[in-house]
Amino acid sequence: MADSKEARGGRGLQKSHLLKVVLLGDGGVGKSCLMNRFVNNQFDSESYHTIGVEFLNKDITVRGETYTLQIWDTAGQERFRSLRTPFYRGSDICILSYGVDDRKSFENLSMWKKEFVYYADVKDSTTFPIVVVGNKMDIPPSEQQVTTEEAQLWCNNNGNYSFVATSAKDAINVEKAFHMAVGNWLKMEETMEKPCLGNTLDLRKLQNKKSCCVIL
Repeated sequence: MADSKEARGGRGLQKSHLLKVVLLGDGGVGKSCLMNRFVNNQFDSESYHTIGVEFLNKDITVRGETYTLQIWDTAGQERFRSLRTPFYRGSDICILSYGVDDRKSFENLSMWKKEFVYYADVKDSTTFPIVVVGNKMDIPPSEQQVTTEEAQLWCNNNGNYSFVATSAKDAINVEKAFHMAVGNWLKMEETMEKPCLGNTLDLRKLQNKKSCCVIL
């Protein structure tokens, strides 16, 4: 959200515990199912494609701190692009998702990443907390079109992103994906909070110097 975005820009501000998470990916990869499994622990095999955007909230605890995740599920169809992109700004975390049974959705990860980075105004996509999720691992291996090794290689080559293979249907690694995303956000925050020791000014030396005032 905006508060946490401001916290990233100005380190003196108090950090917000409300994190905006955007779920991106082609239509039909199971974004809504992932969100509903995580938030409500429910799975609806008859769920329809998202129209526009919708969101749900859930509190989780990471490292002893409670964070409220505001999870935005965006429509994957191209015709809804103008509806979803305004919601990218102010995002703290991005989850890129594809279906392991849909190679095209995997190949489109680069497009989704590019779209998010542009509209969310991300300055450095290699440090931003992006997690890649390969959903529908419950599908038999014979029907899977994307291997875990391929997905991991893509992550390594595109920003060294974290990767999680999930199944919203069988509740496999869904919690892990969101907790990992928050963990990555915390790592980014900690990195930005480290002081730049090379430019530290020693005030003690300045105090020992004599000042000279010239009155004209």
